[in-house]
Amino acid sequence: MRFDSTYATLAMLCCLSSAALAAESDGAEGWALHAQATLVWQFHPGFHSPYRGGNSLDPAARGDETFDATLYAGVRLFDGLELWINPEIDQGFGLSNTFGVAGFPSGEAYKFGKAEPYFRLQRLFFRETFDLGGDAEAIEPGANQLGGARTRDNLIVTFGKLSVTDIFDNNSYAHDPRADFLNWSIIDAGAYDYAADAWAYSYGVAAEWTQSWWTLRSGVFNLSKVPNTTHLETDFAQFEIAGEAEAREELFGRPGKIKLLGYVNRGRMADYSDAVRLAQATGGVPNADLVRNYRSRPGASINLEQELWDDLGFFLRASWDDGSKEAYEFTEINRSVSAGLSLKGTSWGRGKDTVGLAGVVNELSNSARSYFAAGGLGILIGDGRLPHYGSETILETYYSAQITDWFSLGADYEFIVNPAYNRDRGPVSVFGLRAHMQY
Repeated sequence: MRFDSTYATLAMLCCLSSAALAAESDGAEGWALHAQATLVWQFHPGFHSPYRGGNSLDPAARGDETFDATLYAGVRLFDGLELWINPEIDQGFGLSNTFGVAGFPSGEAYKFGKAEPYFRLQRLFFRETFDLGGDAEAIEPGANQLGGARTRDNLIVTFGKLSVTDIFDNNSYAHDPRADFLNWSIIDAGAYDYAADAWAYSYGVAAEWTQSWWTLRSGVFNLSKVPNTTHLETDFAQFEIAGEAEAREELFGRPGKIKLLGYVNRGRMADYSDAVRLAQATGGVPNADLVRNYRSRPGASINLEQELWDDLGFFLRASWDDGSKEAYEFTEINRSVSAGLSLKGTSWGRGKDTVGLAGVVNELSNSARSYFAAGGLGILIGDGRLPHYGSETILETYYSAQITDWFSLGADYEFIVNPAYNRDRGPVSVFGLRAHMQY
């Protein structure tokens, strides 16, 4: 199955022909249009760098920007069934073309950049909601969500083209680079190598079963045909299986959530040790492309969010993956711990403003260290050598000011110690500005 322009056109015709039927849903939105546009500019001054490799962060002073504009068009086809389509225009580059830091500084930067604007159909998915009983709860209208109601106990099935992190690894305080933190390993679990193309989307299906205070999620998604590329499998020849359990609780009367995630990727991937041994035998440098075989790569994470006060929230994530195999989709992080605070500006008369502070520590496995020390390149990092390994440690803070109901401006700062786990390079300061419009 291909989600090309023909498929999109047919889907939109289906939307229009079903709108009258959808409008009959009592008290619920029959259709909706929303849109967003985000501009992020980042800059780092020059930093210490006695050498660099093919995937290194440029040590000279450098600034880059990214822009995206997205339309969210949705229709209720039948009672409980929604169809959403998200065409998008993208443009720009991440710093150093999105290389050089495992916890990359901008979640708005894709692994594929262009100087000119280009079109992508990022999402096209169906969502079916089954009411299973309990009190009715209101569903607020928003991007990719029709307003209406459902019972507190429910089953939601989503299938089509979407992002795995639309459903898994969500966190109220650190998950949206258009509104909160920017760093990859803060907005997501650093060691969650989730199925995705170069823009972070995949084809798949997921189910979410909610009862009272808990939710269980499971899903299967296509991996890229080759690690870190623009083309996805469409027949699940290479795939990810993910499962997540969520518990909602109260601590001293304050709401919170804890989530446990586990996943397995099955695909043609390299074992770092095989690549190092081949390089030693041939006198070259390790190359993951030469030693890929069909293998499994599991991982897990814990994800905590807790309201501490009316306007203050805390989050923590800890994640791990099998570090003997190459990173397939996301980034070279085998162990990661992040934590932070998010504060609304009520106390200084700016209740819709947000300020955040977070830190993350990312680490490589011993096998990955050997691979990069011998000169290997990964999907995001590779300095050509790694004689002095160190944990990659990142501190991020931001302020987002809500100027109008539809427009916000933000400033962001990140301090990166040991970029790409290399104690010989850095530290790096990254300054950022963000403008976001949403309707």
